[in-house]
Amino acid sequence: MSGPLAVHGGQAAHSGIGGRLSPATRSGLAVAGLDPDQVLAVIGHALAEDLPGWTPTRAGDAGNAGRPETAVDGYGLTADGSPAGGCAEPAGAVDATSAATVDVGLVGHGALVSRAAGTVAGLPVVAAVFETVLGRTVTVTLVAADGDQVTPGQTVARVNGPVRGLLTAERTALNLLCHLSGIATLTRTWVDAVAGTSAAIRDTRKTLPGLRALEKYAVRCGGGVNHRMSLADAALIKDNHVIAAGGVAAAFAAVRAAFPQLPVEVECDTVDQVAEAVGAGADLILCDNMNARELRASVAIARPAGVRLEASGGLSLAVAADVAATGVDYLAVGALTHSAPALDLGLDLDPGHPTGPASPASTARSAVGSIVEEA
Repeated sequence: MSGPLAVHGGQAAHSGIGGRLSPATRSGLAVAGLDPDQVLAVIGHALAEDLPGWTPTRAGDAGNAGRPETAVDGYGLTADGSPAGGCAEPAGAVDATSAATVDVGLVGHGALVSRAAGTVAGLPVVAAVFETVLGRTVTVTLVAADGDQVTPGQTVARVNGPVRGLLTAERTALNLLCHLSGIATLTRTWVDAVAGTSAAIRDTRKTLPGLRALEKYAVRCGGGVNHRMSLADAALIKDNHVIAAGGVAAAFAAVRAAFPQLPVEVECDTVDQVAEAVGAGADLILCDNMNARELRASVAIARPAGVRLEASGGLSLAVAADVAATGVDYLAVGALTHSAPALDLGLDLDPGHPTGPASPASTARSAVGSIVEEA
């Protein structure tokens, strides 16, 4: 799995949804282990919640099919406020407040600023949000990198572009950034709690629908490691599987016979079950709700056989160090993704002055829509 992201500048190239992102953003997401098109899909669903009827072809990307070079704001409106290309927008598909209060030619810049201490995650996703809404007319500068520790008042990114579009994209960008940074921050707290031991902090599949890849990326930014991404990546034999199969050994044998190349983890509630799972040939054992004495006994059985152990259930930051000290390889913490509080970040806008419709030449020179990593 990839770790925290470092993004470098790149010239934008837009050609519909597949090419909407600048090469730097698309490459940065891929380096992070994220599928750029899946990220675009998440962003599209989020924007459609704010702009009913919104589709990628209605965004303000001047390179989009059906949208002429006169589109200058974040949702395909021309300088006079009418839909670009004469296309009728569905009712409600416009940011009504921004359209009514912000001059269509107003260009400004803003800073994404942390209001609290924590670990930032999701900056390339934020860049993708602004590029999706504003296309070539926005420039995003990443001042921090995912995985960085941030303090109150610290700027993590800057944006420059049409103010209407910046405001339209603001909530979607912040929702994702605050959520992912909250996961990274909580993960870092757990990682710090077990510092000095050999144990790693690992996530689970307890993720929000549609956000698993992003949330697991945030865990990596916080210093944690990922468990399986899907049910097909590895087998995890839990208590109900054991009941259905007629025992730990029987369940393991059935999985191994059906999927011989798949890693197999077995959930055990007792030390005796651990011995049975080790004897059956398990690759990894999940020790569920065991106390420190039971965990140490399980380690004594599993370690000589080269079998890794994962502690799960009843874990808290207060006992994390003690659990890690038993010698287990992982602490499984579902709370990383299902209970992490958002990290407070905001957009501080500094509006400029109305510019009027930009000429094609000036647009080509200034509206580059790229990410730049600031030194």
